[in-house]
Amino acid sequence: MFSPFDLGDIQSREKKMNRRNFVVLSATALAGSITAFTATTGFASEADSKRHEINAAADGALKKLYASVRGSHELAGKANGILVFPGVIAAGLVVGGEYGKGVLRVGGKPVGYYSTATGSFGLQAGGQSKAVILMFMAQHELDKFRKSKGWTAGVDGSVALAKVGANGNIDTNTMRAPIIGFVMTNAGLMANLSLEGTKITRLNL
Repeated sequence: MFSPFDLGDIQSREKKMNRRNFVVLSATALAGSITAFTATTGFASEADSKRHEINAAADGALKKLYASVRGSHELAGKANGILVFPGVIAAGLVVGGEYGKGVLRVGGKPVGYYSTATGSFGLQAGGQSKAVILMFMAQHELDKFRKSKGWTAGVDGSVALAKVGANGNIDTNTMRAPIIGFVMTNAGLMANLSLEGTKITRLNL
């Protein structure tokens, strides 16, 4: 049998062990929480950085458009939504393609981020960059675009490429189109090309 002193020692040791176990478990749980929090905030910071980068570049592309093409700012004010790809890169010499990331804005606020990709065949300048801007003038075209899991110009929606008339303003026929497209390089607005076949996919940002 245990003496009162032995029993007291056993109980004291059990209490110490319980306290030690509690401290170890608490520290482990805290470490796990810190790791999870760091991983989550790290991902969030990276995503925030990408969104900020795309939006800043989109602001620059729109500013350049408004300064270069008379009437484009007023047209943007009437648009239900504006999709901006500020830097679409063309790569390859014979068989190549184009790729870029952009943002869809409704009411001036970003509502989604997208990628664009186009395959091409023929001689092209490797590494050439251009801005592609789509203005959704018809609400039903914007709604269809936002609901789609993958949208292709010329298949899911017809894009009228903006043309500038002799007076320097956007051609009136273009302004009546449900979706108006602008393609710009450092040299200015591009013409005599097509956006058909351009695939646009929503990004998880």
